Amino acid sequence: MTQTTHSLHRGTAPLLVSMPHIGTDIADELQSLYVPRALEVEDTDWHLARLYEWVVPMGASVLHAKYSRYVIDLNRPPDDAPMYPSASNTELCPTRFFTGDPLYRSGCEPAATERQRRRAMYWQPYHDALRTELDRIRAEHGFVVLWDAHSIRSRIPWLFEGELPGLNIGTADMASADEKITKAVSNAARRHPAFTHAVNGRFKGGYITRHYGQPANDVHAVQLEMCQKLYMSEKPPFAYDEASARAVQPVVRELLLAALVTAEALYGR
Repeated sequence: MTQTTHSLHRGTAPLLVSMPHIGTDIADELQSLYVPRALEVEDTDWHLARLYEWVVPMGASVLHAKYSRYVIDLNRPPDDAPMYPSASNTELCPTRFFTGDPLYRSGCEPAATERQRRRAMYWQPYHDALRTELDRIRAEHGFVVLWDAHSIRSRIPWLFEGELPGLNIGTADMASADEKITKAVSNAARRHPAFTHAVNGRFKGGYITRHYGQPANDVHAVQLEMCQKLYMSEKPPFAYDEASARAVQPVVRELLLAALVTAEALYGR
């Protein structure tokens, strides 16, 4: 099952790029449980592998999810505790679209035993691969930067008010990465005023950033949640916009390199 729930490219740099929400698959035996609209998986982090295609040549390890977040959300804690108390949240096994509408046909929401099954079948292999690769990179280099890559529609009233900044940098209020890394990424974003940004605002980092980011143990985690309008259409069929993508890719690259170069300096590299 491990080989079918995700894909992992092992690189040579002290960098792991995680993409837990790019998966679009829903197992055949589950599809009849969902409303028809759900099979279009509209809340996917569309086209991120293409947007980040430059990370492989620079030596990064890259971890991709295969299954949709509608099956299970790989960036939620296994105990399903809310990531953002007092705000709208999606669960470990989401039951609503980002619009707040039900994902499942009436009475078909996953029960506790089904949620546990999905956790073992889909969630655990991804996290085992993530942990193993972080440990491998840290053993080889002495440290590792974990970049958790995400994207989202710029306006989703059920989740947040108004329009999101274009680039949302999260380091769990600077707990998941050395303070110098947070500042370096923020400064890199500030050099591009055409792209609005926020640091530890509405998106501070999900479970992956908060759980694995442990600066005292030489793992520095940064989440980038970016608005999809910066590189694609936010309406079906969610087409990739080559011109817009070419404009924002160098900015995303600069943010990521700011984290990596700063980490290298911290460790005398």
